[in-house]
Amino acid sequence: MGAMYKKNSRVQCEFAPFDLGFNGRLRKDNRWVIKASLIPWDSFEPEYAKLFPSEEGRPAFPFRVALGALIIKEELGISDDETVLQIQENPYLQYFLGFTSYQTQVPFDGSTLVYFRKRLNWTGLAAINELLIKNVKAVQDEHTPKGGSPLKPANSNVESERDEEHAGVLKIDASCTPADIRYPLDLSLLDEARRDTEKIIDILFPHCKAMTRKPRTYRIQARQKFLAVIRKRKKSSREIRKAIGKQLRYIRRNLLSIKEMLPSDYSGTEITDSPLKFLSKEQYRNLLVVNELYRQQKEMFDNKTHQVAGRIVSIRQPHVRPIVRGKARANVEFGAKVSMSVIEHFVYVDRISFDAYNEGGDLPAQVEAYKKRTGKYPESLLADKIYRNRENYRFCHDLGIHLAGPKLGRPYQEGTLKSRIRKKTQRQDEIERVEVEGKFGVLKRRFTWDLIKARLVDTSEAWILIAIIVANLNQGYRYVLPGLLLFFVLFLVLTRVKLLRVVQSPVFSKELSFV
Repeated sequence: MGAMYKKNSRVQCEFAPFDLGFNGRLRKDNRWVIKASLIPWDSFEPEYAKLFPSEEGRPAFPFRVALGALIIKEELGISDDETVLQIQENPYLQYFLGFTSYQTQVPFDGSTLVYFRKRLNWTGLAAINELLIKNVKAVQDEHTPKGGSPLKPANSNVESERDEEHAGVLKIDASCTPADIRYPLDLSLLDEARRDTEKIIDILFPHCKAMTRKPRTYRIQARQKFLAVIRKRKKSSREIRKAIGKQLRYIRRNLLSIKEMLPSDYSGTEITDSPLKFLSKEQYRNLLVVNELYRQQKEMFDNKTHQVAGRIVSIRQPHVRPIVRGKARANVEFGAKVSMSVIEHFVYVDRISFDAYNEGGDLPAQVEAYKKRTGKYPESLLADKIYRNRENYRFCHDLGIHLAGPKLGRPYQEGTLKSRIRKKTQRQDEIERVEVEGKFGVLKRRFTWDLIKARLVDTSEAWILIAIIVANLNQGYRYVLPGLLLFFVLFLVLTRVKLLRVVQSPVFSKELSFV
């Protein structure tokens, strides 16, 4: 059986009639409207205004626009430019940023988000995160009926009565946030460093009056020797070492040529009176990084080792360090290491460092931070194996805190009552500690902790903190939303009961009939 297909005109003369539906009013139960009410915008506006002491120049965007734009980008998982387009098209997002009315033009350029990250450092964002959690709990208490709270269920309101100084459970752990860098091979790093020095020589030579002939760099020969080794599918350690030695000699020659282009009395601190003033800030920084990279690689080459203090693994991000994690997927990760605490399902940041450190030493500071946040020490502390050392056990024992995990020393005899109780307690502690691992999973799978694409130290730290703020904001939204929905349901129920009473009155019963 045949069918007919009617072609539509390809020329669209006018906009098709499209009914907006909301009649110029935003819904109060929209997620962005609710989340906007959870954030204490005005609390940090004075501190943010101190960053702009001058009364001249173009006015800066308000704090709510700066923080709100970063939250929108993290929540939606989009790029900076796409974030600006979403804000332009969505009136709810403009309300979230504090706009008084809908604007059809682009609010700002996508590159402005980079400046937002620079202005909001990690200490300020950590304070915003803690104030956000307090505000979420306060708003949640207002919309929760008496008799129970999602934060503290009715069956868990009975706290331990052994003393008044302990309450709650503290869960701590640390993880690495991988940076967006190429996997650091020594040979590839040296080739990149050599090419950077060649570009610097090309820029400096026309402005160098002391040299009449351009220094030779052997760039074609050096590149061919590098490719001859790196393109091999299987490379022996002897071939790699030989190639590294050649690249080191090329870099040494280029660095000496750059040094000859500088004045003889150049101290290395001022660049205004030297040819270095013709380099950009990035090129000058790369020159300093290449000098340190050459020193480290030469030291490892001479000592036949692969370890050196403060090892540089990226020229573009010299602050990134290798973090040994011992995970199944990757033994070594490259990025910032973050120590965090989980209290009542909310995440707090305690430390961010690009240098490797033992997170076991953070336990006393995290316990004191818990007391500062809640006013009491925790009853129980759930942590990984690396935290369970003698110093931490002694610290927790002196404060009367239960540190989860097997006790140090000789274990209890198998099959005894103490052994069974100990195993049951350890099993329950491990089940509750899994929440920390779940938070890491949410931050790395749902948000952007799996790959930090910021290149600077301050912007990378802001990237990490914004993900935690958005995760806590969503957690608070899930807590507050049931209370709001319950309020609307009760309102509808009471309204319906009132209508039913009117319908069932003697006056209406004679006029209305139901089938």
